[in-house]
Amino acid sequence: MPENTVRSNDIQSKQTSYHHRNRRVIIPEGVMAVGLIVGAHGLRGELKIESHTDFAERFATGNTILLGTDLIEIQIRNSRPHMEFFLLTFDGVTSRSAAEDLRGQWLFIPDEEATVLDDDTYWIHDIIGMHVHDSEGRLLGTVHNILETGANDVYLVTPVDGINQGREILLPAIAEVVENVDSQKRVITVNLIPGLLDESDEQTG
Repeated sequence: MPENTVRSNDIQSKQTSYHHRNRRVIIPEGVMAVGLIVGAHGLRGELKIESHTDFAERFATGNTILLGTDLIEIQIRNSRPHMEFFLLTFDGVTSRSAAEDLRGQWLFIPDEEATVLDDDTYWIHDIIGMHVHDSEGRLLGTVHNILETGANDVYLVTPVDGINQGREILLPAIAEVVENVDSQKRVITVNLIPGLLDESDEQTG
């Protein structure tokens, strides 16, 4: 994830859900999602993990991680990077068929293991639900989800009446657009560069 991100890519939850590639992911209370098992690698139980964290040490050999929504504690026996993925082996998973059975399962860590973030970085749950205002103080809507595009995140905003012809607002999480994030007031202030809103709505009053 780029260093100029405005939030961490660990997904924290308080009995909420997260949409990943248009699929709803349930995150149990008290944990954070850090990875998704996307398949098996080889014949000896190695698992291909799509990382959903900025902190690679989550997948270090010897760490204990929580598997699936049942939060089964499982130890990482071995870990290595592979292209954009991590390849992990777990205790008790020693064959390709056993690894394939875990495809689609999410990996979690307890909330208390959360890393202390820099001042300009926020958890997903901090951003979702925040009100979005333009630089003149006009309320535009509320963030209801975050889309990962690879280049940068995009905040999906449900507009208030009279904004953007009622259509969802897509706000790229880049410095040119996001002027300020006030976590105490739960307000994001944005610079409305051309094209973000329907032109007929880009007016005050």
